[in-house]
Amino acid sequence: MKKHYLGILVSGALLAASAAAAQAATATNTFQARITIIAQCEITSPTDLDFGSQGLLNSNVDATATFNVRCNENLSYNIALDDGQNASGGSSRMTDGNGHYVTYELYQDSNHSTLWDATNTVASTGTGVDQTFTIYGRVPPQSTPPVGNYSDTVTITVTY
Repeated sequence: MKKHYLGILVSGALLAASAAAAQAATATNTFQARITIIAQCEITSPTDLDFGSQGLLNSNVDATATFNVRCNENLSYNIALDDGQNASGGSSRMTDGNGHYVTYELYQDSNHSTLWDATNTVASTGTGVDQTFTIYGRVPPQSTPPVGNYSDTVTITVTY
């Protein structure tokens, strides 16, 4: 009888081990992590083009402004500037809001030799990080309008 009990104990232990092994089974599968990067550019941190306080406009008054463009790496793009909200006859103008104007121009270079407008754009290629661009502004000699605060709003457009 002792042999019989020993056989039952061994059989029971084997069944328990078999059940434990069945419970420890695993199954696996996989999944993909995905993203689709689309072409995109953004314009950030534009500064004002401030010509300061001036008396008579009998010589050039120069100023600069900057802005950043961030586009996808290797994405080609063009930057255009419009002539502002008060433009007339292809000339950019700041106004005091009372029908008086100060004419100015926007340039791509510090020599003020290449205009920056809707036709004369700046081409670049994205790097994935901010790229800084400088606008060179000039108020040329002109009849000085009445004392006041003059301003204009210029739109930057990036086409990609």
